[in-house]
Amino acid sequence: MQVILLQRIVNLGKLGETVDVKPGYGRNYLIPQGKALPATPKNIEVFEARRAELEAQEAEELAAANKRAEELKDVNVIMRAKTGEEGKLFGSIGTRDIAEALTKSGLKVDRAEINLPEGSFRQVGEYNVNVQLHHDISTDITVTILSEDGEEAETAE
Repeated sequence: MQVILLQRIVNLGKLGETVDVKPGYGRNYLIPQGKALPATPKNIEVFEARRAELEAQEAEELAAANKRAEELKDVNVIMRAKTGEEGKLFGSIGTRDIAEALTKSGLKVDRAEINLPEGSFRQVGEYNVNVQLHHDISTDITVTILSEDGEEAETAE
């Protein structure tokens, strides 16, 4: 199935490209989500009429992501959690917790933008976390997890 992409999709293509995808992926995901149109002659004309609008929208999103990246530069999120022996957390701190802490501090970040490739944090310590704001823009923040009782337990690494 051939579709015209209405936005950049990672590992597939850029705005305006006509690509071949499996029929189920196109019918069930790309088209209903508004990310693509079937590549028919009529839709190609419709897309060409909207191309400037879509490119301007993508440039606007890129500029907004750059601005957010500057705001997040050198951010250190300090979180407190209940800990047991040797600095192990009761529970864990994940993407939702980090996103909530950033939002409370006035920085708008969605939990889907936070990347934790090794999973949730389960130890007291300082961690570098990657925040993917746009397909081309990412930034790193520091998350510091401290014991809730105020005593800093040793970090086992």
